[in-house]
Amino acid sequence: MIEKTASNSHSTTPLTLGILSIVIPFIGLVLGVIGVVVSRKASKEASNSFVTIGLICSVVGIVVQLFAILGFISYYMMTATG
Repeated sequence: MIEKTASNSHSTTPLTLGILSIVIPFIGLVLGVIGVVVSRKASKEASNSFVTIGLICSVVGIVVQLFAILGFISYYMMTATG
C-alpha cells in the first residue's frame, strides 16, 4: 500500500507565490514580497522543503522583477532623450 504524505497548505502557499512572482510581470514583485512573508511565517510552524523552495523562488522573483522594472525605466529614459 502506498502512503500519502499530507501536505500542509501553509507550506504550499509560499511555493505557489514564489513561482507566480517569477512568471507574472510587475505584479510578481508584490507576490514575491508576500511569498517571503508567508514563507517566514510557515517556517516557524513546520520546516518543510516546500517552504524553503518557496522562499528561494520568492527572492528570485523579487530580483527578476526589480531588474525588469529597471530595464523598462532605463529603456524609456533612453528613448525619451534620443
